[in-house]
Amino acid sequence: MITGIGNIAPLSGTQSIFPETRTAEAATGDAFSAMVTQLATNTVTRLENAEDLSLEALEGEADTRAVVDAVMSAEQSLQAAIAIRDKIVNAYLDISRMAI
Repeated sequence: MITGIGNIAPLSGTQSIFPETRTAEAATGDAFSAMVTQLATNTVTRLENAEDLSLEALEGEADTRAVVDAVMSAEQSLQAAIAIRDKIVNAYLDISRMAI
């Protein structure tokens, strides 16, 4: 099984340091955080499913087509997650280089 990922969830939920100053930007940030969390969770789920089906296939209990479909789905999810991660990192680096 895939280990080391742990429980992927927002650390503070919808709490803010200054709850009285929550704005539309904060709500958008929460929505983005939820989207990224769901993406990571779905990717891990697909990877675990592909791994489980691969083990079943080694034992002769799973259909080869189901294994291939699961592995292709997991690979596609992983590639999407990597591409999104790269975009987030690049955006952060661009912002960090901006002159104040």
